[in-house]
Amino acid sequence: MSHTPDMSPLEGLRVVELAAIGPVPYAGMLLADLGAQVVRVDRADGQRPFAAWHRGLDRGRAAVALDLKAPDGLAALLELADRSDVLLEGFRPGVAERLGFGPRVCLERNPGLVYGRMTGWGQDGPLAHTVGHDINYLALSGALDAIGPEGGDPVVPLNLVGDFAGGSLPLVVGVLAALFERRATGAGRVIDAAIVDGTASLLTMLAAMDGAGLWSRGRGRNLLDGGAPFYTVYTCADGRHVAVGALEERFYLAFVRGLGLDARQLPDRDDPENWPRLRRAFALRFAEDGRDAWARRFEGSEACVTPVLSLAEAAEHPHHRARGTYRSDGAGLRLPGPAPRFLEDLPVRGAAVGEP
Repeated sequence: MSHTPDMSPLEGLRVVELAAIGPVPYAGMLLADLGAQVVRVDRADGQRPFAAWHRGLDRGRAAVALDLKAPDGLAALLELADRSDVLLEGFRPGVAERLGFGPRVCLERNPGLVYGRMTGWGQDGPLAHTVGHDINYLALSGALDAIGPEGGDPVVPLNLVGDFAGGSLPLVVGVLAALFERRATGAGRVIDAAIVDGTASLLTMLAAMDGAGLWSRGRGRNLLDGGAPFYTVYTCADGRHVAVGALEERFYLAFVRGLGLDARQLPDRDDPENWPRLRRAFALRFAEDGRDAWARRFEGSEACVTPVLSLAEAAEHPHHRARGTYRSDGAGLRLPGPAPRFLEDLPVRGAAVGEP
Protein backbone atom coordinates (compact mmCIF):
# COMPACT_ATOMS: atom_id res chain seq x y z
CA MET A 1 0.00 0.00 0.00
CA SER A 2 1.07 3.56 -0.55
CA HIS A 3 0.34 6.54 1.64
CA THR A 4 -0.65 10.03 0.67
CA PRO A 5 2.30 12.44 0.71
CA ASP A 6 0.11 15.30 1.92
CA MET A 7 -2.48 14.38 4.53
CA SER A 8 -5.51 16.65 4.48
CA PRO A 9 -8.56 14.89 5.99
CA LEU A 10 -9.14 18.03 8.11
CA GLU A 11 -8.92 20.42 5.17
CA GLY A 12 -11.28 23.33 5.74
CA LEU A 13 -11.17 23.03 9.53
CA ARG A 14 -10.23 26.39 11.08
CA VAL A 15 -8.35 26.42 14.37
CA VAL A 16 -7.16 29.25 16.61
CA GLU A 17 -4.27 28.28 18.88
CA LEU A 18 -3.29 30.56 21.75
CA ALA A 19 0.50 30.43 22.05
CA ALA A 20 1.65 28.18 24.89
CA ILE A 21 4.31 25.59 25.63
CA GLY A 22 4.25 21.80 25.46
CA PRO A 23 0.92 20.09 24.84
CA VAL A 24 -1.02 22.93 23.16
CA PRO A 25 1.51 23.55 20.36
CA TYR A 26 1.88 19.81 19.83
CA ALA A 27 -1.91 19.48 19.54
CA GLY A 28 -1.93 22.36 17.08
CA MET A 29 0.83 20.69 15.08
CA LEU A 30 -1.12 17.42 14.91
CA LEU A 31 -4.23 19.19 13.64
CA ALA A 32 -2.18 21.15 11.10
CA ASP A 33 -0.45 17.95 9.97
CA LEU A 34 -3.91 16.53 9.24
CA GLY A 35 -4.81 19.47 7.06
CA ALA A 36 -6.45 21.95 9.42
CA GLN A 37 -5.88 25.66 8.89
CA VAL A 38 -4.31 26.67 12.21
CA VAL A 39 -3.52 30.24 13.22
CA ARG A 40 -1.32 30.69 16.29
CA VAL A 41 -1.87 33.84 18.35
CA ASP A 42 1.44 35.08 19.75
CA ARG A 43 2.16 37.80 22.26
CA ALA A 44 2.34 41.29 20.83
CA ASP A 45 5.93 41.75 22.06
CA GLY A 46 7.00 38.66 20.12
CA GLN A 47 8.29 36.92 23.24
CA ARG A 48 7.75 33.16 23.34
CA PRO A 49 8.98 31.07 26.25
CA PHE A 50 11.44 28.40 25.15
CA ALA A 51 10.97 29.52 21.54
CA ALA A 52 14.03 27.62 20.35
CA TRP A 53 12.75 24.42 21.95
CA HIS A 54 9.40 24.72 20.26
CA ARG A 55 10.59 25.59 16.78
CA GLY A 56 9.94 22.05 15.58
CA LEU A 57 6.33 22.24 16.80
CA ASP A 58 5.57 25.38 14.77
CA ARG A 59 5.12 23.77 11.40
CA GLY A 60 2.06 24.06 9.24
CA ARG A 61 0.47 27.17 10.64
CA ALA A 62 0.45 30.93 10.38
CA ALA A 63 0.98 33.26 13.32
CA VAL A 64 -0.44 36.62 14.34
CA ALA A 65 0.74 38.81 17.23
CA LEU A 66 -1.98 40.27 19.44
CA ASP A 67 -2.03 42.11 22.77
CA LEU A 68 -4.91 40.34 24.46
CA LYS A 69 -4.95 42.87 27.29
CA ALA A 70 -5.75 45.67 24.84
CA PRO A 71 -9.30 46.17 23.50
CA ASP A 72 -8.26 45.97 19.85
CA GLY A 73 -6.23 42.80 20.47
CA LEU A 74 -9.11 41.12 22.26
CA ALA A 75 -11.52 42.17 19.51
CA ALA A 76 -9.22 40.69 16.87
CA LEU A 77 -9.04 37.38 18.75
CA LEU A 78 -12.83 37.21 19.15
CA GLU A 79 -13.27 37.85 15.44
CA LEU A 80 -10.85 35.00 14.71
CA ALA A 81 -12.84 32.74 17.04
CA ASP A 82 -16.09 33.79 15.34
CA ARG A 83 -14.76 32.44 12.03
CA SER A 84 -13.20 29.28 13.47
CA ASP A 85 -14.27 25.76 14.35
CA VAL A 86 -11.83 25.17 17.20
CA LEU A 87 -10.02 27.29 19.78
CA LEU A 88 -7.14 25.87 21.84
CA GLU A 89 -5.81 27.55 24.97
CA GLY A 90 -3.47 26.47 27.74
CA PHE A 91 -3.90 29.13 30.41
CA ARG A 92 -4.54 28.43 34.07
CA PRO A 93 -8.26 28.23 34.94
CA GLY A 94 -9.92 31.63 34.92
CA VAL A 95 -7.26 33.49 32.94
CA ALA A 96 -9.12 33.37 29.61
CA GLU A 97 -12.27 34.55 31.39
CA ARG A 98 -10.44 37.48 32.97
CA LEU A 99 -8.99 38.48 29.61
CA GLY A 100 -12.44 38.38 28.01
CA PHE A 101 -12.31 35.34 25.74
CA GLY A 102 -13.56 32.57 28.01
CA PRO A 103 -15.80 29.83 26.61
CA ARG A 104 -19.04 31.54 27.62
CA VAL A 105 -18.17 34.66 25.61
CA CYS A 106 -16.84 32.74 22.62
CA LEU A 107 -19.72 30.24 22.40
CA GLU A 108 -22.34 32.97 22.73
CA ARG A 109 -20.80 34.54 19.64
CA ASN A 110 -20.08 31.25 17.85
CA PRO A 111 -22.32 28.45 19.23
CA GLY A 112 -20.62 25.79 17.13
CA LEU A 113 -17.13 26.50 18.46
CA VAL A 114 -15.18 23.63 20.03
CA TYR A 115 -13.25 25.25 22.86
CA GLY A 116 -10.30 23.11 23.98
CA ARG A 117 -8.78 23.89 27.37
CA MET A 118 -5.41 22.36 28.23
CA THR A 119 -4.16 22.43 31.82
CA GLY A 120 -2.06 20.32 34.10
CA TRP A 121 -4.58 19.73 36.88
CA GLY A 122 -7.93 20.46 35.21
CA GLN A 123 -10.46 23.26 35.43
CA ASP A 124 -11.53 22.40 38.97
CA GLY A 125 -10.32 20.54 42.04
CA PRO A 126 -7.98 21.58 44.90
CA LEU A 127 -4.93 21.84 42.63
CA ALA A 128 -6.60 23.55 39.68
CA HIS A 129 -4.77 26.86 40.24
CA THR A 130 -1.45 25.32 41.26
CA VAL A 131 1.54 25.62 38.96
CA GLY A 132 3.24 22.47 37.71
CA HIS A 133 5.08 20.74 34.92
CA ASP A 134 5.09 17.31 33.30
CA ILE A 135 7.11 15.75 36.12
CA ASN A 136 4.60 16.92 38.74
CA TYR A 137 1.62 15.46 36.87
CA LEU A 138 3.49 12.17 36.44
CA ALA A 139 4.27 12.10 40.14
CA LEU A 140 0.69 12.62 41.29
CA SER A 141 -0.84 10.24 38.72
CA GLY A 142 1.27 7.29 39.89
CA ALA A 143 3.20 7.00 36.63
CA LEU A 144 6.55 8.31 37.87
CA ASP A 145 6.71 5.90 40.79
CA ALA A 146 6.46 2.95 38.39
CA ILE A 147 9.35 3.98 36.12
CA GLY A 148 12.94 3.22 37.07
CA PRO A 149 15.37 0.47 38.06
CA GLU A 150 14.99 -1.87 40.99
CA GLY A 151 16.44 -0.27 44.08
CA GLY A 152 16.88 3.04 42.28
CA ASP A 153 15.09 6.34 42.06
CA PRO A 154 12.18 7.04 39.72
CA VAL A 155 13.36 7.93 36.21
CA VAL A 156 11.88 10.87 34.29
CA PRO A 157 10.67 9.66 30.85
CA LEU A 158 11.38 13.01 29.16
CA ASN A 159 8.09 14.92 28.83
CA LEU A 160 6.58 12.36 26.50
CA VAL A 161 4.23 10.63 28.94
CA GLY A 162 2.66 13.70 30.52
CA ASP A 163 2.73 16.66 28.15
CA PHE A 164 2.24 14.84 24.88
CA ALA A 165 0.68 11.42 25.55
CA GLY A 166 -1.36 12.48 28.59
CA GLY A 167 -2.05 16.03 27.45
CA SER A 168 -2.00 16.67 23.71
CA LEU A 169 -3.52 13.39 22.58
CA PRO A 170 -6.65 13.51 24.79
CA LEU A 171 -7.08 17.15 23.79
CA VAL A 172 -7.01 16.24 20.09
CA VAL A 173 -9.31 13.25 20.62
CA GLY A 174 -11.72 15.50 22.51
CA VAL A 175 -11.66 18.08 19.72
CA LEU A 176 -12.34 15.49 17.03
CA ALA A 177 -15.11 13.86 19.09
CA ALA A 178 -16.80 17.24 19.64
CA LEU A 179 -16.55 18.04 15.94
CA PHE A 180 -18.20 14.72 15.13
CA GLU A 181 -20.99 15.43 17.60
CA ARG A 182 -21.44 18.92 16.16
CA ARG A 183 -22.37 17.41 12.80
CA ALA A 184 -25.58 16.14 14.41
CA THR A 185 -26.31 18.88 16.96
CA GLY A 186 -24.73 21.99 15.50
CA ALA A 187 -23.50 22.83 18.99
CA GLY A 188 -19.94 23.25 20.14
CA ARG A 189 -18.33 21.92 23.30
CA VAL A 190 -15.89 22.96 26.01
CA ILE A 191 -13.18 20.38 26.53
CA ASP A 192 -11.39 20.10 29.87
CA ALA A 193 -8.15 18.28 29.01
CA ALA A 194 -5.93 17.83 32.07
CA ILE A 195 -2.50 16.23 31.82
CA VAL A 196 -2.93 14.46 35.14
CA ASP A 197 -6.21 12.91 33.92
CA GLY A 198 -4.73 11.81 30.62
CA THR A 199 -1.67 10.32 32.31
CA ALA A 200 -3.89 8.43 34.73
CA SER A 201 -5.83 7.07 31.75
CA LEU A 202 -2.58 5.79 30.25
CA LEU A 203 -2.09 3.77 33.43
CA THR A 204 -5.35 1.82 33.05
CA MET A 205 -3.75 -1.53 32.21
CA LEU A 206 -1.09 -1.16 34.90
CA ALA A 207 -3.74 -0.22 37.48
CA ALA A 208 -5.72 -3.33 36.55
CA MET A 209 -2.59 -5.48 36.93
CA ASP A 210 -1.89 -3.86 40.29
CA GLY A 211 -5.45 -4.47 41.48
CA ALA A 212 -5.18 -8.12 40.45
CA GLY A 213 -1.95 -8.57 42.40
CA LEU A 214 0.11 -8.88 39.22
CA TRP A 215 2.24 -5.78 39.73
CA SER A 216 4.98 -5.61 42.32
CA ARG A 217 5.17 -2.66 44.71
CA GLY A 218 8.78 -2.04 43.66
CA ARG A 219 10.25 -0.51 40.52
CA GLY A 220 12.13 -2.70 38.07
CA ARG A 221 10.59 -5.95 39.29
CA ASN A 222 7.77 -6.44 36.82
CA LEU A 223 7.14 -7.74 33.34
CA LEU A 224 7.03 -4.38 31.54
CA ASP A 225 9.22 -2.08 33.66
CA GLY A 226 12.60 -3.60 32.82
CA GLY A 227 12.45 -6.17 35.58
CA ALA A 228 12.02 -9.16 33.26
CA PRO A 229 15.38 -10.22 31.76
CA PHE A 230 13.68 -10.79 28.41
CA TYR A 231 12.10 -7.30 28.33
CA THR A 232 14.85 -4.87 29.19
CA VAL A 233 18.01 -3.12 28.01
CA TYR A 234 21.54 -4.55 27.99
CA THR A 235 24.95 -2.89 27.74
CA CYS A 236 27.22 -4.14 24.99
CA ALA A 237 31.02 -4.33 24.83
CA ASP A 238 31.28 -0.85 23.30
CA GLY A 239 29.15 0.78 26.01
CA ARG A 240 26.14 1.11 23.72
CA HIS A 241 22.87 -0.71 24.26
CA VAL A 242 20.34 -3.12 22.80
CA ALA A 243 16.66 -3.40 23.68
CA VAL A 244 15.14 -6.85 24.16
CA GLY A 245 11.37 -7.40 23.91
CA ALA A 246 11.17 -11.20 23.76
CA LEU A 247 7.91 -11.58 25.70
CA GLU A 248 6.25 -14.47 23.86
CA GLU A 249 7.71 -17.97 24.16
CA ARG A 250 8.77 -18.33 20.53
CA PHE A 251 10.39 -14.89 20.53
CA TYR A 252 12.20 -15.78 23.74
CA LEU A 253 13.52 -19.01 22.23
CA ALA A 254 14.76 -17.08 19.19
CA PHE A 255 16.43 -14.59 21.52
CA VAL A 256 18.21 -17.30 23.50
CA ARG A 257 19.35 -19.00 20.29
CA GLY A 258 20.68 -15.71 18.99
CA LEU A 259 22.78 -15.39 22.13
CA GLY A 260 24.22 -18.84 21.49
CA LEU A 261 22.60 -20.29 24.59
CA ASP A 262 20.46 -23.39 25.11
CA ALA A 263 17.06 -22.66 26.66
CA ARG A 264 16.97 -26.16 28.12
CA GLN A 265 19.98 -25.34 30.25
CA LEU A 266 18.55 -22.09 31.57
CA PRO A 267 16.22 -21.69 34.55
CA ASP A 268 12.48 -21.32 33.99
CA ARG A 269 11.84 -17.76 32.81
CA ASP A 270 8.26 -17.80 34.10
CA ASP A 271 9.47 -17.82 37.70
CA PRO A 272 10.56 -14.30 38.73
CA GLU A 273 12.88 -15.86 41.28
CA ASN A 274 15.02 -16.92 38.33
CA TRP A 275 15.16 -13.51 36.70
CA PRO A 276 18.42 -12.35 38.36
CA ARG A 277 20.25 -15.48 37.14
CA LEU A 278 18.91 -15.08 33.62
CA ARG A 279 19.79 -11.39 33.55
CA ARG A 280 23.38 -12.14 34.55
CA ALA A 281 23.69 -14.81 31.85
CA PHE A 282 22.30 -12.54 29.15
CA ALA A 283 24.34 -9.54 30.29
CA LEU A 284 27.57 -11.53 30.12
CA ARG A 285 26.83 -12.54 26.54
CA PHE A 286 26.00 -9.01 25.39
CA ALA A 287 29.21 -7.75 27.00
CA GLU A 288 31.20 -9.91 24.58
CA ASP A 289 30.47 -7.84 21.45
CA GLY A 290 29.42 -4.38 20.29
CA ARG A 291 25.89 -3.10 19.75
CA ASP A 292 25.97 -3.14 15.97
CA ALA A 293 27.41 -6.66 15.87
CA TRP A 294 24.51 -7.88 18.01
CA ALA A 295 22.05 -5.97 15.82
CA ARG A 296 23.40 -7.75 12.75
CA ARG A 297 23.23 -11.11 14.49
CA PHE A 298 19.57 -10.69 15.40
CA GLU A 299 18.51 -9.01 12.16
CA GLY A 300 15.69 -10.92 10.47
CA SER A 301 14.99 -13.09 13.52
CA GLU A 302 11.93 -13.19 15.79
CA ALA A 303 14.00 -12.35 18.85
CA CYS A 304 12.68 -8.77 19.14
CA VAL A 305 16.16 -7.35 19.66
CA THR A 306 16.95 -3.86 18.35
CA PRO A 307 19.82 -1.42 18.80
CA VAL A 308 19.15 1.57 21.03
CA LEU A 309 19.71 4.47 18.62
CA SER A 310 20.42 8.12 19.26
CA LEU A 311 18.12 10.66 17.62
CA ALA A 312 20.71 11.28 14.90
CA GLU A 313 21.12 7.55 14.27
CA ALA A 314 17.36 6.99 14.19
CA ALA A 315 16.92 9.56 11.42
CA GLU A 316 19.42 7.63 9.28
CA HIS A 317 18.08 4.14 9.95
CA PRO A 318 17.13 2.34 6.69
CA HIS A 319 13.55 1.70 7.83
CA HIS A 320 12.93 5.36 8.63
CA ARG A 321 14.65 6.46 5.43
CA ALA A 322 12.48 4.10 3.36
CA ARG A 323 9.28 5.43 4.93
CA GLY A 324 10.39 9.06 5.06
CA THR A 325 9.77 9.15 8.79
CA TYR A 326 12.25 12.00 9.30
CA ARG A 327 12.19 15.02 7.01
CA SER A 328 14.07 18.27 6.63
CA ASP A 329 12.15 21.29 7.86
CA GLY A 330 13.91 23.53 5.34
CA ALA A 331 15.88 25.30 8.06
CA GLY A 332 18.50 22.69 8.78
CA LEU A 333 16.53 20.53 11.19
CA ARG A 334 15.63 16.91 10.51
CA LEU A 335 12.34 16.24 12.28
CA PRO A 336 9.77 13.46 12.40
CA GLY A 337 7.04 13.83 9.81
CA PRO A 338 3.27 13.65 10.34
CA ALA A 339 1.60 10.57 11.79
CA PRO A 340 -0.59 8.64 11.26
CA ARG A 341 -0.58 8.08 7.51
CA PHE A 342 -3.58 7.64 5.27
CA LEU A 343 -3.39 4.90 2.67
CA GLU A 344 -4.30 5.45 -0.95
CA ASP A 345 -4.62 1.75 -1.83
CA LEU A 346 -7.50 0.12 0.04
CA PRO A 347 -7.58 -3.62 0.84
CA VAL A 348 -10.09 -5.80 -0.96
CA ARG A 349 -13.45 -5.57 0.82
CA GLY A 350 -13.90 -8.51 3.18
CA ALA A 351 -10.25 -9.59 3.13
CA ALA A 352 -8.82 -10.54 6.48
CA VAL A 353 -6.14 -8.33 8.03
CA GLY A 354 -2.77 -9.46 6.76
CA GLU A 355 -4.09 -11.11 3.60
CA PRO A 356 -2.56 -9.93 0.31
